[in-house]
Amino acid sequence: MIGITNSSVRSLAFRNIRLAIFTLVSKRLIIVIVAALFLITAPLVTRAQDGDLPQPFLPAQVHPVSTVPSNGDVNPYGVAFVPRQFPTGTVNPGDILVSNFNNNLNLQGTGTTIVDVPAGTGGSVRVFFQGSGLLGLTTALNILRRGFVLVGNFPSPDGTCGNAGNGSILVINSSGQQIQSIADPSFINGPWDSALFDRGDKAKLFIANGLTGTVVRLDLAVGASGVTVEGKTQIASGYLHQCDQVTFVDAPTGLVYDPQLDVLYVASSADNAIFAVNDAGGATHDQGRGRVIFESIKRLHGPLGMIMAPNGNLVVANNDSINPDPTQPSELVEFTTTGNFVKEISVDSNFGGSFGLAVETSGNTVHFAAVDDNVSTLLDWQFPLPENTRLP
Repeated sequence: MIGITNSSVRSLAFRNIRLAIFTLVSKRLIIVIVAALFLITAPLVTRAQDGDLPQPFLPAQVHPVSTVPSNGDVNPYGVAFVPRQFPTGTVNPGDILVSNFNNNLNLQGTGTTIVDVPAGTGGSVRVFFQGSGLLGLTTALNILRRGFVLVGNFPSPDGTCGNAGNGSILVINSSGQQIQSIADPSFINGPWDSALFDRGDKAKLFIANGLTGTVVRLDLAVGASGVTVEGKTQIASGYLHQCDQVTFVDAPTGLVYDPQLDVLYVASSADNAIFAVNDAGGATHDQGRGRVIFESIKRLHGPLGMIMAPNGNLVVANNDSINPDPTQPSELVEFTTTGNFVKEISVDSNFGGSFGLAVETSGNTVHFAAVDDNVSTLLDWQFPLPENTRLP
């Protein structure tokens, strides 16, 4: 029998302790490695389950601002950001312009003002443009970076669509003075909304006509003293259109032009659907309604104003005159251009509050604005760019 010395016992004990420590460390190392692998792969699994949809754009609400000017005009419709290249005048880059459709008696088609909401939250709202006579300034509000504001007017002598005139596109300089009016009853029939592709000395203006259910494109030359119409083309038609006692008219409204794809997206209220018209920037003939890209009884309730968010999704306002849902009043609905619903938020607890929208990006910050025309306010959001952001 072999004798066991004290040193042998100590050696065996130390060896067992080292083995136990190694085993414990090894197990913890395995746990750490497994956890790390899970954390690395988990986002991939989540994205796959979400169907590769981009992160939502629509945020929570912040900072409402009254848009009622001193003359009492109400019912704000059009929203547009003053671009960074805009020359010095009575407004500054980053300001938000808002057009009013009703007068102080709340008669539709009679508003005459565009108000300026200064950039940030410290300035007071002021009048940028004060027109004369009956105007009815619509959602068709765009700003050329060379210093001109384009706004549609859709006038009515008694506040009804049935007696409304064809209207026109007013051209206003950087000092808030009207310098031109573009009118042509063959192409402009109640300019209800518009989209602008601004290339500096040239521009394409797409107009949705409320009285005829058509969309036209004006090819513009932009100079130091104003704009010149170089071409007019009706590029789409066949959208349902009808006068509405509450909403004035249900017709094609929100327009978004994607120059990368040369596609014009059209939000048609009475059709309760979103369409895509191909070759919109260069088409020489009418292409009908285009193709439906989003149609949902659950999500759409008379789509109106529309923007493309920085993540490439479309966001549309609903007027609730078509397919109303008491659980979804005044909704802004976000969806992809391939027709997948993403998110929705409400701007008012009552029907009919949502209408015009606008968005701009500056560095890593996005600035988003939408009107609540029930209470004549502008809702103003600023937040970091969401993930999967698509920039020009």
